[in-house]
This record gives sequence, structure tokens and C-alpha cells, in this order.
Amino acid sequence: MARATDEIEDLIALMARLPGLGPRSARRAVLHLIRKRGALMAPLAATMAHVAETARECARCGNIAAGDICDICANPARTGTEICVVEDVADLWAMERGQAFKGRYHVLGGTLSALDAIGPEDLGIPKLLERIASEGVSEVILALNATVDGQTTAHYIADALEGRGVTVTSLAQGVPIGGELDYLDDGTIQAALRARKRF
Repeated sequence: MARATDEIEDLIALMARLPGLGPRSARRAVLHLIRKRGALMAPLAATMAHVAETARECARCGNIAAGDICDICANPARTGTEICVVEDVADLWAMERGQAFKGRYHVLGGTLSALDAIGPEDLGIPKLLERIASEGVSEVILALNATVDGQTTAHYIADALEGRGVTVTSLAQGVPIGGELDYLDDGTIQAALRARKRF
């Protein structure tokens, strides 16, 4: 039978594997949970067990859902003619926080990467092309990160959609609201200069 300290160390090791938590942060979090076990740890454990049973990938877009289809795809008020392509679910949730986009999404599950041997078939690209052909999509918005792999993926998708009668756009890049030029990197300034518009 394992000692309680072994189980606590196991919990700390598992928590340390979460993004943004290292061994020290995980240890502090676990100690806090133990101190607040009635008010925090028990409900957290029950909720995690429930989510582990019910959460799954949306069969249509790749978002996290409690059923086969997520709330966004099931919402008849969302326009089906626009699809915003994102790398992962965290990006989708970030877009939703802005409350500006009223269309639907497609989660790729990553980006193309020759170094990691990740090709189009390893991502949601074939499924995206199927959706565009079958759902009457008129615009695809590429909301991919401004990294080498993100831009490679965006170019691949744009090339694959050429001649299909679909408008392909991307998010604007450049100076953020409230940003000061002195604090921006050279690439951001170059992108902002290329994307300048009439004042």
C-alpha cells in the first residue's frame, strides 16, 4: 500500500506536467488543494472526473464539446458561410473572447512542420477541404500564429483552396492597440508597415 506522501508526490508530478506549472508551482498548488480539500479539492476532483467522461472533440470543427457537436457548430445563429481556421482550441477560445466573429471555426490541431514530420494528413486540413466543399463556405479566415510553421500552413491552405471560388483572408498583423513602437520587435513593425491603410 502506497504511503500518503508517495501519493502526494505523484499528484505533484502530474500537476507539474501541466502547461505553465513547474515543480515548485505544482507543489504550491497541491499544498493549497490539500489545505482546502473540502471546499476545493473534492469538487475539483469530481468535476475533473465528469469532464474526463464527457469531453470530446466536436465531430465537425474540432472544438471541445460535451456531445458530438459543439455549441458553436450547433448554433443556428452562427453564419455557415465563414470559417475561421485556427491551430488549436485555445486559439478558438481566444477568438470567441473578442466576440467579433459570428461564423464557424475549424481547429487544425497544430501546424505543418517538416522537422516534426507533421504533414497535412496529420492535421485537420483534409477535413477542412471537405467542409468547404459541402457546407457552402464563401470565406476562409486564416487565424494562424505568425510563426514560420503557422505561415507555412496558411500558405498551404491558401494554395489548396485556389480555384475553388472561396475568398481566403488572414488576420491583420502589426501594432497592437495601446502598443508603443519602441517596445515592438522588427518583424511586427515590418508587418504593420506592409498592412498600412489610409488614415
